[in-house]
Amino acid sequence: MNLLDSIDQTNLPKHLAIIMDGNGRWAKQQGFLRAFGHENGTKSVKKTITTCAKLGIAYLTLYAFSTENWNRPKLEVEALMKILINSLKKELGTLQENNIKLNAIGNLEKLPKSAQKELLDVIDKTKNNTRLTLTLALSYGSREELVNAVRIISDKVKNNIISLDTIDDSIINEHLYTQNLPDVDLLIRTSGEHRISNFLLWQIAYAELYFTNVLWPDFKDQDLYEAIISYQKRERRFGKTSEQIK
Repeated sequence: MNLLDSIDQTNLPKHLAIIMDGNGRWAKQQGFLRAFGHENGTKSVKKTITTCAKLGIAYLTLYAFSTENWNRPKLEVEALMKILINSLKKELGTLQENNIKLNAIGNLEKLPKSAQKELLDVIDKTKNNTRLTLTLALSYGSREELVNAVRIISDKVKNNIISLDTIDDSIINEHLYTQNLPDVDLLIRTSGEHRISNFLLWQIAYAELYFTNVLWPDFKDQDLYEAIISYQKRERRFGKTSEQIK
């Protein structure tokens, strides 16, 4: 049975976020170094992006590299940065063909200059695309993001740019990396782990969470469809009762 036929096209998550976990374990199972897993994980990235575009999902955010990932072995970090640069060069055509706009969030200044240059180049070349906004979370940590927002807002209050009494959810949203993105509707994490790992903590306040044991390099369309079908079976109440939302 093709699970695609079971998806309700009128009830898709507007914003899908994915924690792409399990590359290293996948490589270890194959008897290779972790970098081999990261390289193979890019195939799942490409397939997921194009499938989301075809489905009609408007926003896709991928957790590509966290602030904590800088603590990994130097060779692995260098391999990840090389894969990032090569993927950006290689997949620009795919983004253009599918009318996909690239976006990036995180402390991007920490990335190697070569990675920054390639990233900004692809962002610029795809800025007018409208089918899907693909956001890569790079050198990203949600706590760092929130701390930065607090600092900026505090400075604006100090300089009478913002009144203390006017600070609300919308003000905080305006000072996050994701200020131009809607809240996350569905968060998927692969590899069997049941953690958020400092990813979009503010933005997933009312997101549906979906965990799968599938390792990221093995993540296929059918796995994505299963997650979306699970999402569509849930009742999203946002604090209200079932009767209120019917």
